[in-house]
Amino acid sequence: MLQKSTKIITTVSDRRCGVDFIRSLFEAGMNVVRMNSAHLGEEGITSIVRNCREVSPRIGIMIDTKGPEIRTTTNEDPEGKLAFREGMLVQFSGNTTGRTSLRIINLNYPDIARDVRQGQHILIDDGELDFEILSVDSDSGLIAARCLNDGELGSRKSVNIPGSDIRLPALTDRDRATLAVAARLGVDFVAHSFVRSADDIHAVQAELDALGSDMKIIAKIENQQGVDNFDSILEASYGIMVARGDLGIEVPAARIPVIQHEMISKCIATHHPVIVATQMLHSMITNPRPTRAEISDIASAVYQRADCLMLSGETANGRYPVEAVRTMAGVACEVERSLTATTTADNIPQLADAHVTSFLARQAVVSEREIGTKAIIANALHGRTARFIASFRGSCPVYAICYRRRTMRWLSISYGIKAYYYKDYYTCAQRYPLDALRDFIDQGLLTPDDRIAVLGALNGTGATFLEINAVQAILDNAR
Repeated sequence: MLQKSTKIITTVSDRRCGVDFIRSLFEAGMNVVRMNSAHLGEEGITSIVRNCREVSPRIGIMIDTKGPEIRTTTNEDPEGKLAFREGMLVQFSGNTTGRTSLRIINLNYPDIARDVRQGQHILIDDGELDFEILSVDSDSGLIAARCLNDGELGSRKSVNIPGSDIRLPALTDRDRATLAVAARLGVDFVAHSFVRSADDIHAVQAELDALGSDMKIIAKIENQQGVDNFDSILEASYGIMVARGDLGIEVPAARIPVIQHEMISKCIATHHPVIVATQMLHSMITNPRPTRAEISDIASAVYQRADCLMLSGETANGRYPVEAVRTMAGVACEVERSLTATTTADNIPQLADAHVTSFLARQAVVSEREIGTKAIIANALHGRTARFIASFRGSCPVYAICYRRRTMRWLSISYGIKAYYYKDYYTCAQRYPLDALRDFIDQGLLTPDDRIAVLGALNGTGATFLEINAVQAILDNAR
């Protein structure tokens, strides 16, 4: 596996999730497997989790919820498509059980007429069809609209209404069932879709608490409300996914690069992992080589220092899944080498808070440039100290010593962290990971003369001390 700092998430379908396939993705550079619950039942989720665990206990596993999503209902001909033409008049309705036709498009949201107004646009199937609302009849619940372009509509397609305040509940019944299965199987992350405010995150957390699960919540930002309420969403979440697909429909396309950059910067400053997603290597679903624009897109996200990049259809159903992972990993490595060559103590991110752990983490990262530190070692109870180190985006290896496999997987989406599991290792008295240091020497990761930075705790809560010393000196002094 390439020694990159930027992590890679790959989407896997239950139709292609064998052990050999997952191992090939892992060896190509994948760190986390994502499951899309919209296309999976309990059996499929179980198969993917089981096979991931067989390949490696290091692989993080993430599952998406559907969230407050609007879709069209099934067409009159479930397998057929409806051909709309520019200028056609059509009605929209919240009749959740009605079939969709050229005359009336039914949606899975009964109160749709309450949340839209004249002049707004209804975009269907990722914006492939665009309808302008002409009038809204609140009594009948019918919406009159004009089609603005030619296009075909299949069954149960996504619906976006930019500028609307959709009041769907944060979690559907299907989401609750998905979370129950994921909690039972020990899934590591839940990526909640269409997050509108911190209240949506609190609703997911309450459900996880009721299930007794410590899954970490990733907020998917993919609508204008999520952008508007980003700061409070960030505070409530473990991490953020910049989900550029639906986001690019909800907000002007020219704003997406700016929003991406701003979100990444805020996540880094507050020590939250951040994922950039959607169509990063879309052409590789059918082609063995990416476009130059896709390579530049990946490079831009790495230059912006995103923790993770995500592949969706490229690995879920594409013809070249392993090649896509290798391509993404190769670009990340090249860009990271460029960044390392230009890194100085001055351009390592400054402190954005007054945490002692944050201060010590930055000094550990700075020590590489100032005094030649070869690695940073951090004890990881829940992974907080390691995440703080990651946020300063150093270039020397960061080894997190975890005493729970769960913590090791939580760190699979944090930039530059290489997590190792040592069973029953952690105690407050055992401040130095001596067994790990000996193993790192045996594996050739360190030499006895290497100077390293060790972050540890005297009281078990966050880093409270930083020692910089030679590996052999640490081993000798601990005897």
